Amino acid sequence: MTAPTRPSAARPGRPADLRGGPRARGTGRPSPPARRRPGTSRTPWLYLAPALVVLGGLLAYPIYQLGLISLFHYTQAQVSGGEPTTFKGLGNYSELLADDQFWQVLLATVVFAAVCVVSTLAVGCALAVLLTRVRALPRLALMLAGLGAWATPAITGSTVWLFLFDADFGPVNRVLGLGDFSWTYGRYSAFFLVLLEVVWCSFPFVMVTVYAGIRAVPAEVLEAASLDGASSWRIWRSVLAPMLRPILIVVTIQSVIWDFKVFTQIYVMTNGGGIAGQNLVLNVYAYQQAFASSQYSLGAAIGVVMLLILLAVTLVYLRLLRRQGEEL
Repeated sequence: MTAPTRPSAARPGRPADLRGGPRARGTGRPSPPARRRPGTSRTPWLYLAPALVVLGGLLAYPIYQLGLISLFHYTQAQVSGGEPTTFKGLGNYSELLADDQFWQVLLATVVFAAVCVVSTLAVGCALAVLLTRVRALPRLALMLAGLGAWATPAITGSTVWLFLFDADFGPVNRVLGLGDFSWTYGRYSAFFLVLLEVVWCSFPFVMVTVYAGIRAVPAEVLEAASLDGASSWRIWRSVLAPMLRPILIVVTIQSVIWDFKVFTQIYVMTNGGGIAGQNLVLNVYAYQQAFASSQYSLGAAIGVVMLLILLAVTLVYLRLLRRQGEEL
């Protein structure tokens, strides 16, 4: 009596093909991959369509109009219809690049933004480390104070800082014994005053973001560094900073974008750019050319230049994020 035959099992050592699934019977070829349902690849774009429409209306069209105006001779005469609009091509950009004041304002903007970014990162990171070393009640008070500064409108904060440093009634001059010293009269003192206000309203974002990143670092890593005798500065430089590099890149690039296009603080605290334009930055300079001088096309050209600079910074930011993603 013969034993019943058992169904043949798959041979060991012949796994299913990863691309085509299990091999077809009678052939050594993998079965064709499963087909996607029609319209599946369009589903993400359908979800993104409302946001793309909003972004197109709020960003694409104004940018298009900005670039279009920068190619024409467009002043108050053209706005009122008294003179026809004439095409200048790149004439506005040539005029802008040949203006010495533009290069001076551009240099001042770059230096001022760089100092603001470095100061904001230093204050924000230091306070983030401090948050990890204090008790719950002081931590809560510091977080609420920082969020309050962050939520304060720029024009309100600028007005408050002007009052604090006022030459006649400001408490800062009385405490420091400076008498009737005017902080907004000198170029560097005015920039320093604006710098303090910009850092005051910007450091909470860095503080909260870096603090969240520090809390995500395993406590064993920090404890091991402390047991090895590392100081607080060495722990930050050799342990925390490398682990927080993606977060630091994000806050740095965003701070660069925010501080490069600062407008309200300069305009309010220096009364439109300081004495003889000594405290002008690109945003205020574009406003003066477009609205104070009615050179709308020249102001639009300055806006396009700022857009290109910030676009270059954003591309660098995306490239750095992509590299970090590949390493991780």
